[in-house]
Amino acid sequence: MSATILSWSLLVALVLVGLAMVVASFRMMRGPRAQDRIVAFDAFYVNAMLLLLVFGMRTGSTLYFEAALVIALLGFVATLALAKFLMRGEIIE
Repeated sequence: MSATILSWSLLVALVLVGLAMVVASFRMMRGPRAQDRIVAFDAFYVNAMLLLLVFGMRTGSTLYFEAALVIALLGFVATLALAKFLMRGEIIE
């Protein structure tokens, strides 16, 4: 009974995180300003990281957890670089 509930809840989580990624990608494409697009990009990479984590829990493989860590680190650095570019117009001083 417990394994069935866990399996179904992970499936529901995968579907909902996938839906959140679709909404974030829609906002990235249709965002009226660059700031909206950066926030949508931030939400997209967080959702991608969560999707990999949930998929890793579902399959029991540790490779997905390492990939999620790489996505989190690269997404954070990319968000910082884009925010700095929007504030100052340059990334490297």
